[in-house]
Amino acid sequence: MSDNTSAPPAAWPLVALFTAGYLAPYLLPTVVGRLDAHLPLSPAQAGFVGTALLLGSAAAGLTLASRIPRHGQRPLARLGLLLAALGYGTAAATTLLPLVVAGVVVGGFGSGTATAVAASGIAGQRDPHRVSSLGLLSVSATAGALYLTLPRLGGGHALPFAAIALVAALAWPATGRLGGPTRPGPAVRGSGRLPYPRAGAVLAGCLLLWSLTQEALWGVSGRIGAEQAGLPEATLGVVFAVALGAGLLGVTAASAFGARLGRAVPIGAGTAAIAGCVVLTASADGLAGFAAGEILWNAVYPVVLSYVIGLAAALDARGRWAVLAGSASSLGTACGPVAGSLLAEGFGFRGMGLVLGALLLVVAGPMTAVALRAGGHGPAPAEGPVRRGGAPATAVRPDPATGPQPAGAPVRVRRTPRRVLLLSPAARRSRNQERASEQGQERAGILGG
Repeated sequence: MSDNTSAPPAAWPLVALFTAGYLAPYLLPTVVGRLDAHLPLSPAQAGFVGTALLLGSAAAGLTLASRIPRHGQRPLARLGLLLAALGYGTAAATTLLPLVVAGVVVGGFGSGTATAVAASGIAGQRDPHRVSSLGLLSVSATAGALYLTLPRLGGGHALPFAAIALVAALAWPATGRLGGPTRPGPAVRGSGRLPYPRAGAVLAGCLLLWSLTQEALWGVSGRIGAEQAGLPEATLGVVFAVALGAGLLGVTAASAFGARLGRAVPIGAGTAAIAGCVVLTASADGLAGFAAGEILWNAVYPVVLSYVIGLAAALDARGRWAVLAGSASSLGTACGPVAGSLLAEGFGFRGMGLVLGALLLVVAGPMTAVALRAGGHGPAPAEGPVRRGGAPATAVRPDPATGPQPAGAPVRVRRTPRRVLLLSPAARRSRNQERASEQGQERAGILGG
């Protein structure tokens, strides 16, 4: 009997794919700032280009949420990296606005495809939180290095896009370790419903608003630092790099603690702390306040995000809730720059910070409730066989007549029935002839004795 279960892919290809997919949102402040400074675009128009990038990423996740097992991780990952390299490369190579926008949208779809495949693979790992933490470490380190390097390489809008395209190309060899299309067994074809639908829907909706607030501030952080705090681009690059370095430390600590803290405390308390950092950053009028807000915020944000990714992965071992929650996050992220620009124009930077902080506090409660109620389930069992080389064992429910068994009593285990293999007529005749020959030899031996 063939085994339809595939071993989970190694962690490092997923980390590489995660880095290539998440890098564009991490570099959004410098992307939007350079589009505004070096192309005939207003700040709001540059924000809309950033929104187009993130909408393309969200569209990829929503499109691929249930198709990754059928098409396979390897071909979809390669398609995503190819689209990212071509799209961002085109945006870097031209100053024609239609081509820049088209390249940004195509590149965003490629980034979203890579992120969706990475999220699906991370959900199938034995420790999704550890792998997602490694991915956040990798993308934070890469983005921090680019924030330090890009200002020294000169101006122009092309450099951030070229850097994202280069990272996508460098991640290509890692796709060779990913799996191809799979043929699901009968159990998989028979049940396609998502487990924990209410908890997953609440988590996805809250994550949309949670990501919107993060990106609303992140998209205008460059403007806050330049216009309100009076910082030059080089100083802003250093602040962003140090902030992302603080994120490395935060994710390292979260990876070390793992699940010992649970998920409810990091998600709930962390979101409340982020709300305070948002207010502090948006009200800063100098280097000290701006740097403190950005560094504290970026130290806590990836920690909470790693636990949220782990929570979404725990709701479905096939990764569908992880992909759908990631797509909802991308939708919120896509609306973030526009929301930040509109709030900043309507209420000023300080008023924008207060609105975003209040919204974070509103969504902290439902996310914490999901973590409390659904976070302890562990990965939802994937349909079909779980262990390679044998049928999965299922514990028998206690008999209502006898009640629960006493402690220490042997646990009865029910195994799923083995599959009966039907022989062809030719094989059946051959087997009957062999049995008749063996019986004749036994009779001859008895008579001879």
